[in-house]
Amino acid sequence: QTKREMKQTLYYLIAFLGFAVLNFGGLAFGQIWTGDGVTSEWYTTLNQAPWTPPGWVFGLAWTTIALTFSAFMAWSWVKRDIEVMVMYPFALVLNILWNPIFFGLHWTWMGVVILLLLSFVIYHMTDFARCIHGWKVAWLLLPYFTWLMIATSLNLYISIMN
Repeated sequence: QTKREMKQTLYYLIAFLGFAVLNFGGLAFGQIWTGDGVTSEWYTTLNQAPWTPPGWVFGLAWTTIALTFSAFMAWSWVKRDIEVMVMYPFALVLNILWNPIFFGLHWTWMGVVILLLLSFVIYHMTDFARCIHGWKVAWLLLPYFTWLMIATSLNLYISIMN
């Protein structure tokens, strides 16, 4: 590798670590509001969708999302994709906000609204990256968007059936 390539790789790794701290920090902060979460008395007594996955799937999904989202954001930071960077704080805040709204306040319908807004933001980040860089980078947001579709369906089912 040339000195320039090594410098760019180091810059990417530092950006990745920074976004990983933000994304995993956001998950940890949200967890404060989640409490017992999927094992709580409130949640376990709800009418839940038949396709609700076991609790461990949620942890695996969010770990995967935090890693791929961090890689995507590091790429966007290095490439100076301003449109993506402007959308990032909205995605982070909406992601964190869902926990206290759904698990803390039990406002299930507001949880649906937050997930729809977050899905809108992630979709636009994906589409922007796809248009500018192709799928070589945009695919990193597919786990996030896919999980949001599943989470929205679960939240919507709970809102309708309870």
